[in-house]
Amino acid sequence: MTRLKDGIASGRLSATEYRDNFVDLHPPLDDHEAFVAADRCYFCHDAPCMTACPTSIDIPLFIREIATGNPLGSAKTIFRQNILGGMCARVCPTEQLCEEACVREAAEGKPVEIGRLQRYATDKAMAANAQFFGRAPSTGKRVAIVGAGPAGLACAHRLAMHGHAVEIFEAKKKSGGLNEYGIAAYKTVDGFARAEVDYVAAIGGIEIRNGKALGRDFSLADLTGEYDAVFLGMGLGGVNALEAKGEDADGVCDAVDFIADLRQAKNLGKLDIGRRVVVIGGGMTAIDAAIQSKLLGAEEVTICYRRGADAMKASRFEQELAAAKGVTIRHWLAPKKILSDKGKVEGIKLEYTEEKKGRLEMTGESLKLACDQVFKAIGQKLVADDLGDGAPALERGKIKVDDEGRTSLAGVWAGGDCSSTGDDLTVSAVAQGRDAAESINKSITGR
Repeated sequence: MTRLKDGIASGRLSATEYRDNFVDLHPPLDDHEAFVAADRCYFCHDAPCMTACPTSIDIPLFIREIATGNPLGSAKTIFRQNILGGMCARVCPTEQLCEEACVREAAEGKPVEIGRLQRYATDKAMAANAQFFGRAPSTGKRVAIVGAGPAGLACAHRLAMHGHAVEIFEAKKKSGGLNEYGIAAYKTVDGFARAEVDYVAAIGGIEIRNGKALGRDFSLADLTGEYDAVFLGMGLGGVNALEAKGEDADGVCDAVDFIADLRQAKNLGKLDIGRRVVVIGGGMTAIDAAIQSKLLGAEEVTICYRRGADAMKASRFEQELAAAKGVTIRHWLAPKKILSDKGKVEGIKLEYTEEKKGRLEMTGESLKLACDQVFKAIGQKLVADDLGDGAPALERGKIKVDDEGRTSLAGVWAGGDCSSTGDDLTVSAVAQGRDAAESINKSITGR
């Protein structure tokens, strides 16, 4: 073991430690546990949990179906609204959505375990390869989808249900988008993201073409000229800069790339990690990068965020999880300069911030933290150049869409993180892809 080695190194832990550190964060419920958890539901009329769910799953119904010994019926209820319900059960911030709205949470401070129950039902269905939705007779219509992430997959499945032929163009070697490349490994183990893609595509009528990138291998104009409709769901491919001096030093990395490398690694012991790591950001990517740095053997991991805890996009549960794993979270700090020696990171200088009349201001006071690796997790951005000439209108750096996902270009829809309605949640991307598919279906069939 090289646990005390300075700098960025691999093999900091034993094989056993790596294995134990990356086990399933929330082990699945067994049958008895699921019955007990389902029995706590009040099966509310006009249930607030349904209103809080971006995909509007009939939560009381699917829990009742579990309680009555019908997990496959429960899964069908879930998949009817959210075909990626299995992944959402694993990664959704349920503590901020359905479970926060649960009547049990208000009354007792302990909600029904909606997320774990959803996983229980969907896992049962996928294990049995239960297919609930068939493909309608072919309409002869063809739809192109850019991006095989949550939005694109949800859109494709719903279009296939309506009988349309779908081709998905995915830039990466594997499909799944952030579900495959951007979520902490301990949240989705055993290749679940790949299995879910296969489950979605099993409906038929969906062809996924990997290694095909918009702006490199084809243009938006190519798609609009060949297909009856186009859906853009490629996410955000660019990473925001720190805007700190020296951020090109060796040891400054994009957190999204780090997480992607970890997710695709066959041997965690060969992944390099610093002894002292600083993560800049306050969202889920920052939390995932920080926790996994710790799990890979970093001794000191610090998240630095420019505002207070309440302003962090990461949920309170995720913040507490990071603290439980030994991550230090420091607030009201903004990066000013990366300190380096012979081109390699040896520290970071940060300036204290404060909020005055709703605006963030620098105080002039600063501190230095010793580190040998810095992860940037301050958000991603749309690579607008990939859209080419005649691109759809943008809004705040994303593709502007209406309530049905329609862009300013006739025949082109968008959803997920690349759209103006995207909010960095898998479940929201699924809802937007699904709803855009319904709008596309109405448009190309004239109904």
